[in-house]
Amino acid sequence: MDFDRRIERVLRVAIESLSSPASPPALLAATHHAVFPGGARVRPRLCLAVASAYGDPAPEAADAAAAAVELIHCASLVHDDLPCFDDAPIRRGQPSVHRAFGEPIAVLAGDQLIVLAFEALARGAFHAVASGVSDARRGVRFFEVLAGGVGMPQGIIAGQAWESEAKVPLSAYRRAKTGALFEAAAALGALSAGQDGAAWGDLGQRIGEAYQVADDVLDLIGQPEDMGKPAGRDGALGRPNTALELGLSGTTRLLQRLIQDAVASVPQCPRADAVRSWAAELGDRLLRACTIRDAALPSVSSM
Repeated sequence: MDFDRRIERVLRVAIESLSSPASPPALLAATHHAVFPGGARVRPRLCLAVASAYGDPAPEAADAAAAAVELIHCASLVHDDLPCFDDAPIRRGQPSVHRAFGEPIAVLAGDQLIVLAFEALARGAFHAVASGVSDARRGVRFFEVLAGGVGMPQGIIAGQAWESEAKVPLSAYRRAKTGALFEAAAALGALSAGQDGAAWGDLGQRIGEAYQVADDVLDLIGQPEDMGKPAGRDGALGRPNTALELGLSGTTRLLQRLIQDAVASVPQCPRADAVRSWAAELGDRLLRACTIRDAALPSVSSM
């Protein structure tokens, strides 16, 4: 499933919609900088994969939903990189937004991307209803699903907030910080095809948790030039990290189980096998990226 062209096109259309003589130039440039060049675009790919499992009957709705999810993700990265959080100097191989444009513009760029995401989602819900694949009630569900993946009690905002608590439940942290937006991506893909998004929640959540577990390992042993962002930030900042808590073997077993559960959770649909293959391939990539020797994994005391 190659969705790259669709994703990049709809993201460019969304960002270009902000271009106006009335737009502050620095803020406009910062929002573009936050979205391009892109990362893996896994969340919008998941959204389109689920829509395609039903034949993708309303591609405009699916594209808009995929864009909304990725714009929210980009906003979260802008805010996550800020000095008050990770103070990361690079992101996706280029200066982070606050390093390139200053902290005030970075805060506003993240805010603008959140607003833009919901604008894109409004167009997606409209296309779904106008094309006849969805009714008005399901059109409202688009917004409920994305808001649930972003806000409290279990969205990415809650996940970020757990980093400021003295005691962090690691599983709940993973599910909120990363899993929630993946879950929303899968559900929005189903909604854009006129289906029940709730049936796809387990797939999104498992893939999201697996992605976070792999990211925890790479934060410890990855190279910044390969990842496009700093390494070792979790240990330096005292952040929750599954690999530090469980060790390499425990983390590998958890990652394998999450991937297996993700593949098994794909509900029955016309093209379920294609989604299972996509999820299995993604899982294989995560496992290969995290295959390291025990000696390479720092201990808690050495961080």
